[in-house]
Amino acid sequence: MGNDYHELLIEIKQEFEIRRINARHAVNTELVNLYYFVGQKIIERQEQHGWGKSIVEQLAKDLQTTFPGNNGFSARNLWDMRRLYERYSPYPNLRQVVAEIPWGHHLLILNKTNLIEEAEFYIKQVSTNGWSRNVLLNFIKSNAYNASLKEGKQNNFTTTLPTYLAEEAIKSEYSLEFLGISGRVKERELENKMIEHIRDMLLAMGYGFTYMGNQYKIKLGRNEYFIDLLFYHRFLQCMVAVELKVGKFEPAHAAQLNFYLEILDNSIKQSHENPSIGILLCAEKDNLEVEYALRVTNKPIGVAEYSLTRKLPKTLEKALPDADELKELLK
Repeated sequence: MGNDYHELLIEIKQEFEIRRINARHAVNTELVNLYYFVGQKIIERQEQHGWGKSIVEQLAKDLQTTFPGNNGFSARNLWDMRRLYERYSPYPNLRQVVAEIPWGHHLLILNKTNLIEEAEFYIKQVSTNGWSRNVLLNFIKSNAYNASLKEGKQNNFTTTLPTYLAEEAIKSEYSLEFLGISGRVKERELENKMIEHIRDMLLAMGYGFTYMGNQYKIKLGRNEYFIDLLFYHRFLQCMVAVELKVGKFEPAHAAQLNFYLEILDNSIKQSHENPSIGILLCAEKDNLEVEYALRVTNKPIGVAEYSLTRKLPKTLEKALPDADELKELLK
């Protein structure tokens, strides 16, 4: 069989992937179209009958009873469907592209943009370049829309994916002009570039940080782990581990960093040094979620967007960058 069979196998695998992505794309389009329809009907009935907010709560209960196990018809989601229709219905030219991006991306754009021109910019970038939700979030936070206006062009990112990726689990490649990167880069390269900026920012602050390395290897038995950034603080006499998460904070992030600090204190920390501390930098966080996640950690950890756990001693708070300074790190 030889090369001929190998070519056949490759062709079938490629076609399978294309069909799989197209199927997800079609499912996503139908879902967004459904949500747009529901939002339209809610607004129309409220205007026609003078119904108030209670109709949404009642509709959510009845739909969840009709479709048990479907979380898409929660009251909160119904309000978001209403917002979706309310924002884009005056702009029929956007109707098709609105249906092309996933619902989770829509929620980000609805919550974090105000101008329709700004929303249109991000919608088209997601549709064209296949941005994952985390990538979209970081471009919004870096104010890519305003940057594109200053540069005098709406489409200042090169197309980087041959096919639309409609599932968050499929990691896209993307262009990052705002970080000075040209061509195609993987998500790990995005993290490395951001780590470089954060490292330089911390070192420039003059708080006594001494750089020990990035992707710093630590070992537990036969297993190896890698800390994004590791510093030694001369005045505090302790190590400072910095972990970067390009997406929203998750409780597992705090547990992971707590685990790393435990290894540092047991295998690398010298007897005369103080316990290590951690800084977790996320693109977004929910305060209540962070509070509960930090309750079960036994190490001092700071979470950016951007507060420090109450277990962090006041002497450390004074030596570390404050909340506003940490916020600047991801801009």
